[in-house]
Amino acid sequence: MALTNLSALTSPLSELQLSQLQQAMAGLDPMQTAWVSGYLAGASQAPISAQATVSSGQSLTILYGTQTGNSKGVAEQLGAAADAKGIAHRVVSMADYKVKSIKDESYLIVVASTNGEGEAPDDAIDLHEFLATKKAPKLDSLKFAVLGLGDSSYEFFCQTGKDFDQRLSALGASAFVERLDADVDYDQVTGAWIESALSEVDKTIEKGGVASAPAAQTLQATSANKYDKQNPFAASLLVSQKITGEQSAKDVRHIEIDLEGSDLTYTAGDALGVWFKNDDALVAQLIAKLNLDASTEVTVDDKTVSLSDALIEYYELTGTHPAFVEGYATLTNNTQLLALAEDKNALRDFANNHQIIDVISEAGNDAVTVENFLALLRRISPRLYSIASSQTEVEEEVHLTIGSVLFETESGEKRSGGASGFLNHRLAEGAEVNVFIEDNHNFRLPANPETPIIMIGPGTGIAPFRSFMQEREATDATGKNWLLFGDQTFNEDFLYQVEWQTHLKSGLLTKLDLAFSRDQAQKIYVQDRLKENAVDVYQWLQDGAHFYVCGDANRMAKDVHTALIEIISEQGNKSLDDAEQELNELRKAKRYQRDVY
Repeated sequence: MALTNLSALTSPLSELQLSQLQQAMAGLDPMQTAWVSGYLAGASQAPISAQATVSSGQSLTILYGTQTGNSKGVAEQLGAAADAKGIAHRVVSMADYKVKSIKDESYLIVVASTNGEGEAPDDAIDLHEFLATKKAPKLDSLKFAVLGLGDSSYEFFCQTGKDFDQRLSALGASAFVERLDADVDYDQVTGAWIESALSEVDKTIEKGGVASAPAAQTLQATSANKYDKQNPFAASLLVSQKITGEQSAKDVRHIEIDLEGSDLTYTAGDALGVWFKNDDALVAQLIAKLNLDASTEVTVDDKTVSLSDALIEYYELTGTHPAFVEGYATLTNNTQLLALAEDKNALRDFANNHQIIDVISEAGNDAVTVENFLALLRRISPRLYSIASSQTEVEEEVHLTIGSVLFETESGEKRSGGASGFLNHRLAEGAEVNVFIEDNHNFRLPANPETPIIMIGPGTGIAPFRSFMQEREATDATGKNWLLFGDQTFNEDFLYQVEWQTHLKSGLLTKLDLAFSRDQAQKIYVQDRLKENAVDVYQWLQDGAHFYVCGDANRMAKDVHTALIEIISEQGNKSLDDAEQELNELRKAKRYQRDVY
């Protein structure tokens, strides 16, 4: 039977595993296919690895739910630490986990990120919802721990982790270590928590005999890349080109980075992690406002560096957060900011619209020392950008589409984003930038090249769809392709206009719908174009189309989601509840995928 004809009904693999296998096999010639078949046959005779074993009926399962890969990285770190302690375990994505098998677990560690307004990441939704239903089993014999990842700039900080903690407890499970709610600089705190959690497991888990792997053990596609977040590749900038017009309100750049010598590989839909440096001028201005000495030596990660270098390379200075504002207000005893801190919503709004230097300007520098100032700062975290190229097309390059974060304060001072300012304005062509590939298995082209796709990508959300089209063209995929793109104006903001028009003319792009909000009196957005094409949208879905959304999570993605439910309801003659359930089924089948931020 051909691989493309297999389904979960005829295969022991999950839908995701089958999709990954089909994608891996796509494009292989008969000789290559035969070699892979032999390799897999040999691998099936290999001894069961330590990670897939259980000990005397007890084992540790590490479940992760992630949108951008951070939770997966922490889960793998947990797995490595468990290996070092000799603890039988398995690391499983919640997307591949059979929710009812949770009743068979003895030790469980949940690592979960949180999206937007307290929402679970896509691959965690099924388990997250199952544990809140009457179908969830009693878990009196389960011992568990939860590590939540989030961003304290958001109201529902680490809400998904809190939900798992509460729901597991309500079902009778007992926590063997207190939940950790980790902020964006989670690397600074997760190591100690992992050691504490695994030490507790090691004290009580039975040691001894080995049994076969549990049924829920998953087939994970692991990256062969030797460079990662902790060990990035020193790449070089090839091109930084402005692709918005002179009169545009936005500054969007097309970035090309050279990966030669790295052996880094990526798939259309993946992201590039970028480590950036803060602006020297901003650091000098900040130190002057604090009345500190730039040459003061400080210790960061067991390294002794100057205060100036520490602020340039190690600490977050552009994006502030509520804890910093509140902490700095307390440190300087600033009455205005202390009053603001009493209103959590107002505090969050203030933090989201001001940078560290603005808080200092507001509160002054009384009682500030090098030590207590650095203690309030978060560490720099790499930024993840959707890749805008197919490696099949560009080989040892990677392309990005980056919008510059630029704004003025109330006093007229200009501010820029940390990573976008670094890549778009401060990094010279030929200069070095540390990067790594972040796999995104939640945003993939269909395994079957004949499958039609619908892409919603306003603004810089266009990036992964540029990679999708390059990939489909390079692999001669025959599936229909429909793009809905939007921005402010046609003349100034139509990103990659020539490329899209070329694709349309060649027939690679079957359908193109545009929504430029400021080209007419009434603002028009991609969700409006979607509803205008309701008949076609529903027919494409009925024909098996995969539906993709990339871009703003807070407004656009929600509006598109609502529009899609309305379309399914109206065109399918269903209630809104039934339409929402149908859309949920599309998500489970990996036919509705989102890369939103």
